[in-house]
Amino acid sequence: MSFNINDPILFVLAGIIVAIVLAQSVYFLIKAIKHGKKIGMDMGKLKKIGVTAAIFTIAPAVAIVISVITLSKDLGLPLPWLRLSVVGSLSYETVAATNAESAMGLAFGTVSNLTAQQYVTIASVMTLSIMVGIWLLPLIGKKLLNGVINLEKRDKKWADIFQNAMFIGMISAFVGYVFCDVAGVASGDTSGLIPVCVFFVAAVVMALCGMLMKKTGKRWISDYALPISLIIGMASAIPFTAWLK
Repeated sequence: MSFNINDPILFVLAGIIVAIVLAQSVYFLIKAIKHGKKIGMDMGKLKKIGVTAAIFTIAPAVAIVISVITLSKDLGLPLPWLRLSVVGSLSYETVAATNAESAMGLAFGTVSNLTAQQYVTIASVMTLSIMVGIWLLPLIGKKLLNGVINLEKRDKKWADIFQNAMFIGMISAFVGYVFCDVAGVASGDTSGLIPVCVFFVAAVVMALCGMLMKKTGKRWISDYALPISLIIGMASAIPFTAWLK
Protein backbone atom coordinates (compact mmCIF):
# COMPACT_ATOMS: atom_id res chain seq x y z
CA MET A 1 0.00 0.00 0.00
CA SER A 2 1.51 3.34 -1.10
CA PHE A 3 1.66 6.31 1.24
CA ASN A 4 -0.49 9.36 0.47
CA ILE A 5 0.25 12.74 2.08
CA ASN A 6 -3.47 13.57 1.72
CA ASP A 7 -4.82 10.27 3.00
CA PRO A 8 -8.28 10.64 4.64
CA ILE A 9 -7.00 9.20 7.92
CA LEU A 10 -4.55 12.10 8.18
CA PHE A 11 -7.42 14.56 7.78
CA VAL A 12 -9.34 12.72 10.53
CA LEU A 13 -6.38 12.78 12.95
CA ALA A 14 -5.64 16.46 12.26
CA GLY A 15 -9.34 17.31 12.47
CA ILE A 16 -9.66 15.73 15.92
CA ILE A 17 -6.83 17.85 17.30
CA VAL A 18 -8.12 21.03 15.66
CA ALA A 19 -11.60 20.29 17.04
CA ILE A 20 -10.16 19.98 20.57
CA VAL A 21 -8.43 23.37 20.18
CA LEU A 22 -11.66 24.94 18.90
CA ALA A 23 -13.58 23.41 21.81
CA GLN A 24 -11.13 25.01 24.24
CA SER A 25 -11.64 28.38 22.54
CA VAL A 26 -15.43 28.09 22.79
CA TYR A 27 -15.18 26.99 26.43
CA PHE A 28 -13.10 30.00 27.46
CA LEU A 29 -15.29 32.33 25.38
CA ILE A 30 -18.37 31.16 27.28
CA LYS A 31 -16.53 31.45 30.59
CA ALA A 32 -15.46 35.00 29.70
CA ILE A 33 -19.03 36.04 28.81
CA LYS A 34 -20.41 34.57 32.04
CA HIS A 35 -17.73 36.30 34.09
CA GLY A 36 -18.45 39.58 32.28
CA LYS A 37 -22.11 39.31 33.24
CA LYS A 38 -21.15 38.44 36.79
CA ILE A 39 -19.04 41.57 37.29
CA GLY A 40 -21.68 43.75 35.66
CA MET A 41 -20.14 44.48 32.27
CA ASP A 42 -22.44 46.00 29.65
CA MET A 43 -23.66 43.22 27.31
CA GLY A 44 -23.81 45.63 24.39
CA LYS A 45 -20.12 46.37 24.77
CA LEU A 46 -19.34 42.65 25.13
CA LYS A 47 -21.14 41.89 21.87
CA LYS A 48 -19.37 44.76 20.12
CA ILE A 49 -16.00 43.46 21.36
CA GLY A 50 -16.87 39.97 20.12
CA VAL A 51 -17.90 41.19 16.67
CA THR A 52 -14.82 43.41 16.36
CA ALA A 53 -12.52 40.57 17.43
CA ALA A 54 -14.16 38.21 14.92
CA ILE A 55 -13.75 40.70 12.07
CA PHE A 56 -10.11 41.37 12.82
CA THR A 57 -9.24 37.66 12.95
CA ILE A 58 -9.95 37.52 9.20
CA ALA A 59 -6.61 39.13 8.34
CA PRO A 60 -4.44 36.66 10.29
CA ALA A 61 -6.61 33.83 8.94
CA VAL A 62 -5.78 34.88 5.37
CA ALA A 63 -2.08 34.73 6.17
CA ILE A 64 -2.53 31.25 7.67
CA VAL A 65 -4.44 29.99 4.62
CA ILE A 66 -1.65 31.26 2.36
CA SER A 67 0.88 29.48 4.59
CA VAL A 68 -1.05 26.20 4.39
CA ILE A 69 -1.20 26.44 0.59
CA THR A 70 2.54 27.15 0.44
CA LEU A 71 3.41 24.03 2.46
CA SER A 72 0.75 21.76 0.92
CA LYS A 73 2.74 21.23 -2.29
CA ASP A 74 5.31 19.12 -0.44
CA LEU A 75 3.47 18.03 2.70
CA GLY A 76 -0.15 17.76 1.65
CA LEU A 77 -2.97 19.59 3.45
CA PRO A 78 -3.44 17.77 6.80
CA LEU A 79 0.01 18.42 8.32
CA PRO A 80 0.26 22.17 7.45
CA TRP A 81 -3.38 22.60 8.50
CA LEU A 82 -2.64 21.00 11.87
CA ARG A 83 0.66 22.80 12.46
CA LEU A 84 -0.65 26.27 11.61
CA SER A 85 -3.96 25.77 13.44
CA VAL A 86 -2.34 24.88 16.77
CA VAL A 87 1.15 26.36 17.13
CA GLY A 88 3.43 27.44 14.31
CA SER A 89 4.14 30.10 11.70
CA LEU A 90 4.99 30.16 8.00
CA SER A 91 8.55 31.31 8.63
CA TYR A 92 9.30 28.57 11.16
CA GLU A 93 7.39 25.72 9.49
CA THR A 94 8.96 26.42 6.09
CA VAL A 95 12.49 26.55 7.48
CA ALA A 96 11.96 23.37 9.53
CA ALA A 97 10.46 21.47 6.58
CA THR A 98 13.15 22.73 4.19
CA ASN A 99 15.98 21.72 6.53
CA ALA A 100 14.46 18.27 7.07
CA GLU A 101 14.04 17.75 3.33
CA SER A 102 17.56 19.00 2.59
CA ALA A 103 18.99 16.48 5.07
CA MET A 104 17.28 13.76 3.04
CA GLY A 105 18.55 15.12 -0.28
CA LEU A 106 15.24 16.70 -1.28
CA ALA A 107 14.50 20.25 -2.44
CA PHE A 108 11.57 22.11 -0.91
CA GLY A 109 8.88 22.98 -3.44
CA THR A 110 9.77 20.17 -5.85
CA VAL A 111 8.69 17.11 -3.85
CA SER A 112 5.43 15.39 -4.80
CA ASN A 113 5.76 11.81 -3.55
CA LEU A 114 7.12 11.60 -0.01
CA THR A 115 7.49 8.17 1.52
CA ALA A 116 5.94 7.44 4.93
CA GLN A 117 9.40 7.51 6.55
CA GLN A 118 10.24 10.89 4.99
CA TYR A 119 6.85 12.30 6.00
CA VAL A 120 7.25 11.19 9.63
CA THR A 121 10.78 12.61 9.74
CA ILE A 122 9.67 16.02 8.45
CA ALA A 123 6.63 16.07 10.77
CA SER A 124 8.86 15.18 13.74
CA VAL A 125 11.32 17.98 12.96
CA MET A 126 8.51 20.52 12.58
CA THR A 127 6.72 19.40 15.74
CA LEU A 128 9.43 18.47 18.24
CA SER A 129 11.56 21.56 17.53
CA ILE A 130 8.83 24.08 18.26
CA MET A 131 7.74 22.18 21.39
CA VAL A 132 10.95 23.35 23.06
CA GLY A 133 9.29 26.68 23.78
CA ILE A 134 6.29 24.95 25.36
CA TRP A 135 8.23 23.04 28.03
CA LEU A 136 11.08 25.55 28.37
CA LEU A 137 8.85 28.51 29.24
CA PRO A 138 7.59 27.10 32.58
CA LEU A 139 11.19 26.34 33.55
CA ILE A 140 12.88 29.65 32.77
CA GLY A 141 10.04 32.05 31.91
CA LYS A 142 9.60 33.48 35.41
CA LYS A 143 13.34 33.92 35.98
CA LEU A 144 13.74 35.56 32.57
CA LEU A 145 10.83 37.92 33.20
CA ASN A 146 12.17 38.89 36.63
CA GLY A 147 15.57 39.56 35.07
CA VAL A 148 14.04 41.87 32.46
CA ILE A 149 11.98 43.66 35.13
CA ASN A 150 15.06 44.18 37.31
CA LEU A 151 16.99 45.48 34.31
CA GLU A 152 14.19 47.96 33.56
CA LYS A 153 14.26 49.17 37.15
CA ARG A 154 18.02 49.76 37.00
CA ASP A 155 18.20 51.25 33.50
CA LYS A 156 15.09 51.43 31.29
CA LYS A 157 17.08 52.64 28.28
CA TRP A 158 19.39 49.62 28.28
CA ALA A 159 16.42 47.33 28.93
CA ASP A 160 14.75 48.61 25.75
CA ILE A 161 17.99 48.22 23.79
CA PHE A 162 18.40 44.65 25.11
CA GLN A 163 14.86 43.61 24.16
CA ASN A 164 15.09 45.23 20.73
CA ALA A 165 18.46 43.56 20.12
CA MET A 166 16.99 40.14 20.94
CA PHE A 167 14.08 40.75 18.57
CA ILE A 168 16.35 41.97 15.75
CA GLY A 169 18.61 38.95 16.32
CA MET A 170 15.67 36.60 15.89
CA ILE A 171 14.53 38.36 12.72
CA SER A 172 18.09 38.36 11.36
CA ALA A 173 18.15 34.57 11.50
CA PHE A 174 15.24 34.43 9.05
CA VAL A 175 16.55 37.30 6.93
CA GLY A 176 19.85 35.45 6.57
CA TYR A 177 17.91 32.48 5.24
CA VAL A 178 16.60 34.69 2.42
CA PHE A 179 20.12 35.63 1.29
CA CYS A 180 21.81 32.25 1.80
CA ASP A 181 21.84 31.27 -1.91
CA VAL A 182 22.89 34.64 -3.36
CA ALA A 183 26.50 33.42 -3.68
CA GLY A 184 25.36 31.17 -6.53
CA VAL A 185 25.12 34.23 -8.76
CA ALA A 186 28.92 34.14 -9.11
CA SER A 187 28.66 30.76 -10.82
CA GLY A 188 25.78 31.81 -13.06
CA ASP A 189 22.90 30.51 -10.91
CA THR A 190 20.52 33.45 -10.47
CA SER A 191 17.77 31.46 -8.72
CA GLY A 192 19.13 32.63 -5.36
CA LEU A 193 18.02 36.17 -6.21
CA ILE A 194 14.34 35.16 -6.39
CA PRO A 195 13.72 35.11 -2.60
CA VAL A 196 15.71 38.34 -2.27
CA CYS A 197 13.50 40.11 -4.81
CA VAL A 198 10.34 38.74 -3.20
CA PHE A 199 11.66 39.86 0.20
CA PHE A 200 12.15 43.44 -0.99
CA VAL A 201 8.75 43.56 -2.71
CA ALA A 202 7.02 42.38 0.48
CA ALA A 203 9.08 44.87 2.55
CA VAL A 204 8.09 47.76 0.28
CA VAL A 205 4.42 46.77 0.47
CA MET A 206 4.62 46.56 4.27
CA ALA A 207 6.28 49.99 4.41
CA LEU A 208 3.58 51.46 2.17
CA CYS A 209 0.89 50.00 4.44
CA GLY A 210 2.63 51.61 7.43
CA MET A 211 2.81 54.98 5.67
CA LEU A 212 -0.84 54.74 4.64
CA MET A 213 -1.88 53.88 8.19
CA LYS A 214 0.12 56.82 9.56
CA LYS A 215 -1.30 59.23 7.00
CA THR A 216 -4.95 58.17 7.30
CA GLY A 217 -4.92 57.23 10.98
CA LYS A 218 -6.78 53.99 10.22
CA ARG A 219 -5.40 51.40 12.65
CA TRP A 220 -7.15 48.48 10.92
CA ILE A 221 -4.62 48.70 8.08
CA SER A 222 -1.97 47.19 10.38
CA ASP A 223 -4.11 44.05 10.76
CA TYR A 224 -4.21 43.51 7.01
CA ALA A 225 -0.66 44.61 6.21
CA LEU A 226 0.79 41.10 6.71
CA PRO A 227 -1.59 39.17 4.42
CA ILE A 228 -1.39 41.93 1.79
CA SER A 229 2.43 41.78 1.87
CA LEU A 230 2.34 37.98 1.71
CA ILE A 231 -0.03 37.87 -1.26
CA ILE A 232 1.77 40.54 -3.30
CA GLY A 233 5.19 39.12 -2.39
CA MET A 234 4.19 35.59 -3.43
CA ALA A 235 2.59 36.89 -6.62
CA SER A 236 5.80 38.74 -7.48
CA ALA A 237 7.69 35.43 -7.27
CA ILE A 238 6.04 34.34 -10.53
CA PRO A 239 7.55 37.03 -12.81
CA PHE A 240 10.83 36.95 -10.86
CA THR A 241 11.11 33.20 -11.38
CA ALA A 242 10.40 33.55 -15.11
CA TRP A 243 13.00 36.32 -15.37
CA LEU A 244 15.80 34.91 -13.21
CA LYS A 245 15.37 31.16 -13.51
